[in-house]
Amino acid sequence: MSTQSPVADTGPETFTLGHHVAGRHVPGSSGRTGPVYNPATGVPRGRVAFASAEETRVAIAAAEAALPGWAATPPLQRARVMFRFKALLEAHADELALLLTSEHGKVLSDARGELVRGIEVVEFACGIPQLLKSEFTENVGTGIDSWSIRQPVGVCAGITPFNFPAMVPMWMFPVAIACGNTFVLKPSERVPSTSMRLAELFKEAGLPDGVLNVVHGDREAVDALLVHPDVRAISFVGSTPVARHIYETGTRHGKRVQALGGAKNHAIVMPDADLPFAIEAIIGAGYGSAGERCMAISVVVAVGDVADKLVDGLAARARKVTTGPGDGADVEMGPVITAAARDRIRGLIDRGVAEGAQLVVDGRGIRVHGHERGYFVGPTLFDAVLPGMTIYREEIFGPVLCVVRVESLAAALDLVNANPYANGVALFTRSGHAARRFQEEVEVGMVGINVPIPVPMAFYSFGGWRNSLFGDLHVHGMDGVRFYTRGKAVTSRWPDDGSAAPGFHMPLLG
Repeated sequence: MSTQSPVADTGPETFTLGHHVAGRHVPGSSGRTGPVYNPATGVPRGRVAFASAEETRVAIAAAEAALPGWAATPPLQRARVMFRFKALLEAHADELALLLTSEHGKVLSDARGELVRGIEVVEFACGIPQLLKSEFTENVGTGIDSWSIRQPVGVCAGITPFNFPAMVPMWMFPVAIACGNTFVLKPSERVPSTSMRLAELFKEAGLPDGVLNVVHGDREAVDALLVHPDVRAISFVGSTPVARHIYETGTRHGKRVQALGGAKNHAIVMPDADLPFAIEAIIGAGYGSAGERCMAISVVVAVGDVADKLVDGLAARARKVTTGPGDGADVEMGPVITAAARDRIRGLIDRGVAEGAQLVVDGRGIRVHGHERGYFVGPTLFDAVLPGMTIYREEIFGPVLCVVRVESLAAALDLVNANPYANGVALFTRSGHAARRFQEEVEVGMVGINVPIPVPMAFYSFGGWRNSLFGDLHVHGMDGVRFYTRGKAVTSRWPDDGSAAPGFHMPLLG
């Protein structure tokens, strides 16, 4: 989330993006805008309007106005809109992938993969008639029936990060809308175009005006969402400090909140691991999307005598990673999101060297021919990293792998469980005993065994522990349905003669 005022920039800007409110594109009226860059070129593609608090309130009002009609729409009819939306997403997949790459920088294959994972959540939401089925018990007492129902919470809001412009918003609004809520989305101002296109396609699928609204901007828009009394639920993905702020502010204003924060994901490699397999998996998990994933592997824990071979293999493969613009042929890794992010990552690499870590592969000096203004950092590998070092403690969010050497699985588990983050973790081994001990003892929300990025399918829920999650419920899956609905328990009796004796004792149904 940006806390700075937008700054002017120069370059060939081809559009000015407003907001999507009540089913139409609304130009910004605040007078504040920010540049939207192509990270591979360092050149702005256009500008995006930054919503004022008043503009944000207008979007909330549109969602509130649309709520009664949409909440009363039968789940089967909502599902039919979802099916049409899914079909449109698939039909426009190439267009959306190019849009993702142009504003985020990730390679096209990664952009297509992100889109597929988002569509899977829409596919899950298509099952909402089944997902909202309740429990019923006849004759819990004589002539008395009881059942449970789940109802929408109202206007919901989502605040999403730059690194997954399609997938993370689709973790939220399809499930919320399928459950009968209306929604206001505030995507990252760095990657605004994808959310606008998703809103257009949802409208084309038959979604009534006002059910999904998109406002762009910075902290002013976010704070307006956090305090508005008509917003009943807030979903957030981003850094831990902001997640904590979102959670504390939202709950203080009576909202339910799920706020997913940062990560420091570890991959433990045992001496018996299939080493070539583990190396390829870790390279993709560490350097894919330039390391700008909340589930990226950033720490490799080498157990026992596997360390030297592991580091040699990682170094050899890291040096072969093809870095360039995301739409380039055979490119494996694109740029990071901004010049500021690039400079921060370089600074952390400097800090690692200064604190005594062994820099095995240095990505600071990379130059991409024809894209000299792009925000590139090459694959970087450190060995002999210690837990007290800055590069171990901080979330780098870039293409930097840190190897920590330990003597045993027990020591590896102690290292992971002591980390303040607990989003994802992986173990590479051929031992069923080690795998079982690992999955039972590791204190992390998402666990992979010979799977480097254990992001669950849409019908399971995504979320970490400790400083990686604030709130009780994870996103999508059944936790998502529970988050975006409120439960009621109904108990009913129909006396046949209209008589009833007063009861001053605890009600007994038997």
